[in-house]
Amino acid sequence: MTSTVHRTCPLCEAVCGLTLTLDEGGHVTSVRGDKDDPFSKGFICPKGASLGRLDEDPDRLRKPLIREGDLWREVGWEEAFAAVKAGLDRVADRRSAAIYLGNPNAHSMAGALYGAPLIKALGTRNVYSASTADQMPKHVASGLMFGHPLAIPVPDLDRTDYLLMLGANPLESNGSLCTAPDFPGRLKALRGRGGRLVVVDPRRTRTAALADEHVFVRPGTDAYLLFGIVHTLFAEDLVTLSHQVNGVAEVREAAKHFPPEAVSGRTGVPAEVIVRLARELAGARTAAVYARIGTCTAEFGTLAQWLVDVLNVLTGNLDRPGGAMFPKPATEFGARRKPYAVGRWKSRVRGLPESNGELPVATLADEIETPGEGQVTFLITVAGNPVLSAPHGARLDAAFGRLDFMVSVDPYLNETTRHANVILPPPRMLQSGHYDFALLGFAVRNYARYSPPLLPLDGQPSEAQILARLAMIASGLEGDLDEFVIGEMLRKATETPGSGVEGRDVAGLRAELEGETGGERRLDLMLRLGPYGEWAGKGDLSLRKLLDNPHGLDLGPLEPRLGEVLKTASGLIELAPPQIVEDVERLRGRLEEDPPEIVLIGRRHLRSNNSWLHNVGPLVGGSNTCTLQINPADVTRLGLDGEAVVRSAKGQLTVPLEPTDTIMPGVVSLPHGWGHAGSSQSVAAEHAGVSVNTLTDESTVDVLSGNAVFNGVPVTISPTGVIIAQ
Repeated sequence: MTSTVHRTCPLCEAVCGLTLTLDEGGHVTSVRGDKDDPFSKGFICPKGASLGRLDEDPDRLRKPLIREGDLWREVGWEEAFAAVKAGLDRVADRRSAAIYLGNPNAHSMAGALYGAPLIKALGTRNVYSASTADQMPKHVASGLMFGHPLAIPVPDLDRTDYLLMLGANPLESNGSLCTAPDFPGRLKALRGRGGRLVVVDPRRTRTAALADEHVFVRPGTDAYLLFGIVHTLFAEDLVTLSHQVNGVAEVREAAKHFPPEAVSGRTGVPAEVIVRLARELAGARTAAVYARIGTCTAEFGTLAQWLVDVLNVLTGNLDRPGGAMFPKPATEFGARRKPYAVGRWKSRVRGLPESNGELPVATLADEIETPGEGQVTFLITVAGNPVLSAPHGARLDAAFGRLDFMVSVDPYLNETTRHANVILPPPRMLQSGHYDFALLGFAVRNYARYSPPLLPLDGQPSEAQILARLAMIASGLEGDLDEFVIGEMLRKATETPGSGVEGRDVAGLRAELEGETGGERRLDLMLRLGPYGEWAGKGDLSLRKLLDNPHGLDLGPLEPRLGEVLKTASGLIELAPPQIVEDVERLRGRLEEDPPEIVLIGRRHLRSNNSWLHNVGPLVGGSNTCTLQINPADVTRLGLDGEAVVRSAKGQLTVPLEPTDTIMPGVVSLPHGWGHAGSSQSVAAEHAGVSVNTLTDESTVDVLSGNAVFNGVPVTISPTGVIIAQ
């Protein structure tokens, strides 16, 4: 006896639909792409095909663990929550508490719905997440330009005629801050209809190999390259403005200092190529500029992300079909908020600014190690492994050992959670409902799909219940968190003009909501109030409609909607925010610097998504290995053979070499998320690799966003056995 079920893949940002076959015991026997999903249309990658293996990983924790010295004891849930309460009760000042939210929270319905209430209940400004090791520069740039950190334009992939892509490798990442299942197929279709794809990257990645043109660029110099293009647009009178904006004169003045001839030496890109790229962008019928993690995790990450959308504005391609457009997610609802601001508070030790309510993860170790009022002594981590993912992970590893108490919500005993006093494992993915609240806000086509739980919980609390219980412990309150949140959302909606329910009775609206769980009822509420919802009077979308359409619903192509999205005080695009213009001087001051002889960059693998997929046999080995990619010319010049020692200001590693002409001379690359020596995860321990974040520097961040710097890290390379004088 088997059953066929349908589900959204939760393993990356592509939100592909899957068709699963389950036997009578609830075990996954096959995974295929869901050909009836209107967005992914049957596309599947190796990660999605391994969903069953990951979901049933024998190394996943099934019961809570309490650490007693160096030993772990399985306990019941009530004992585990009691231990958490006892640990938190010892925190006299909530300024000494902190929370870290890992990347999987963006792929989890519970993480999206219950993270904010947990932070509020914890009552601390010590909030950290994977965002400041990834995409925070984009949020800051978008917030300052458009008034909202989630107002992130995405390339209209299916209609554009020209795509300039920097620091992104969607053939292996499947896309990021650009939700596009079958990204490879969409890029091939772009070229097939006569469009042009140009990829700028220090490596000839699989994406670059697909492109019409690959441009090598020195790591960390993307802002110079983009400024060179902006300079050319002004110099050759190629600017086309389709919207009213503030700050054009200021951008023109700033760009004067970055002519192609000046930035060429810094970037390694010939001046004539920079000029040609500007002319191609301006001359294309429709065009979009898109940049991702390679440009974010650099010293001038926010400037690079700002310049991406400066180019989209100056070429007349913002908010137009075929250009860079703003998605309309089905759960979007909210009154106009205050204009975006950064630096509303600063970190205690280094004075780094807050962004989006978070402090940079690069300073978390400082806050734990440094005595004084507000020293972090209590930490909650949710679905994160910052020992491997944060800069200078070895220091953070040691710092976690100094905490008075630590709680981890995680399915694994890993490099980070081994420091916890209590580990609370969420249930299997197939036991959880799934809706992509965050990712559908970056989709290249408007779409919605809900996947209800496929298997019963068998007495274990859901991930939502775990996080809600932690929030109630932290707040000291009792009751139903979901009902409180629903009541508040309904109250605000009934007081908001244009919501579709203004003036209506809250109790009557609450009675209409459907759903088996609090999370489902909250989803139903958000769908009904959203832009396609039945309460908003603009459609008939609700939880019931999604349940009746298990393959998902196509909500149409992206449409111009800048007027709905802009939330700046002026009501205009702010092309030259003062904070950004001020940081341009720092960029200008570095223009004439000689680049380091060798720099380190990261690397993404198709069969990997951070550290937590390294415990699935089919996803490790082959091309997914922890090697140092290096140009053969550098191998010869440095006298290397087989393996080498990589040294930075923070540490050193001995790594197997992978000579390849797909990487620029003077650049080496290590993948992230490895370093599992001694792990209790059996497969990961057999393929341990080394952690690239032994080498990265927590003292260097993007000034505007506080984002960690992982690309362009100065290193030296030497043969093994050679002693280098320090």
